Amino acid sequence: MAINLTKGQRIEIGLSKVGVGLGWDPNEGSGFAFDLDASAFMLGANKKLPKDEFLIFYNNLCGRRHQDDDCEKNHCTDGLFGVMSTGDDTTGGSSDGDDETLKVDLSKVPVEVQEIIFTVTIHDYESRRQNFGQVRNSFIRIYNAQTNEEIAKYDLDEDFSVETAVEFGRLYRRNGEWKFEAMGIGYKGGLQYFVDKYV
Repeated sequence: MAINLTKGQRIEIGLSKVGVGLGWDPNEGSGFAFDLDASAFMLGANKKLPKDEFLIFYNNLCGRRHQDDDCEKNHCTDGLFGVMSTGDDTTGGSSDGDDETLKVDLSKVPVEVQEIIFTVTIHDYESRRQNFGQVRNSFIRIYNAQTNEEIAKYDLDEDFSVETAVEFGRLYRRNGEWKFEAMGIGYKGGLQYFVDKYV
């Protein structure tokens, strides 16, 4: 049974493999396509990236910056550091629900990583003059990767109507166990905002 988390609520995960799915409908009107991006910031105890490769996003799918074409060839199916992106969807509208997915295997996350922050941003939001309120049926969710059972979900177009960036939630270590906190904090900014915050 899915747990409907509210902002700030924390739960024990009790899983080693989780997924973060991002979905939205394509722009059927005039103007630019909606290009939403899911990213993961793997942070140390100081709330910063221990190294650049710990930012998993559309230009670093599995921890091998600029060599992501080699991910599958090198059997990098879970990411070098336990987190990987399945790739960049620039228009939305996938038939299976999630347009972008981050896969997490907590058993492979390096010990120096104390938490993983999940964000969603709108690519080129400024020049395209877009925000989540304009994107139909946009959501981000975390789920059990083995059963697909949802743990938490936010409807971005309802909850963040004027924002362009959201910190969705975080997985964090506490006494040797992983827990999840639903953050749900919206911002007016893009991916660079989070890069400046966590690098």
